[in-house]
Amino acid sequence: MPSYRAVLQITGLRPGHPPERVMEAAQEALGSRHLVEASQLDVVRGVPQITLRFLVEAASDDDETAAAWASALAMHEAVDEVATTGRLRVLRQRRGKWVPV
Repeated sequence: MPSYRAVLQITGLRPGHPPERVMEAAQEALGSRHLVEASQLDVVRGVPQITLRFLVEAASDDDETAAAWASALAMHEAVDEVATTGRLRVLRQRRGKWVPV
C-alpha cells in the first residue's frame, strides 16, 4: 500500500479548544478513512505544523493520489473546527523520498 503524508500548518487555536485537540481531530478524521501509521508536531520557521503518515489502498496512481488528497482535505476540515490553519501539503513516498503530489 502506498504511503502518504498530510502536512498542515497550525496558526492558532480556536476559543475553548485545548492544544491536544488539534492532533486528535486530525487523527480521527484521517483514521476514519485510512490506517494512520504515525503523527508528529513540528515547528518549522516558527510555525507549528502537524504531519500524519497514512496508507492508501493500492489502485492506479491517479486514484491513490485522489484518495490521499480527499482524505487530507477531510482532515483539514476537521482540524479547522478547533484551530486556525495554514498551508496543507500532501506527499507520497517514492523510492525512499517524500515527493509532493
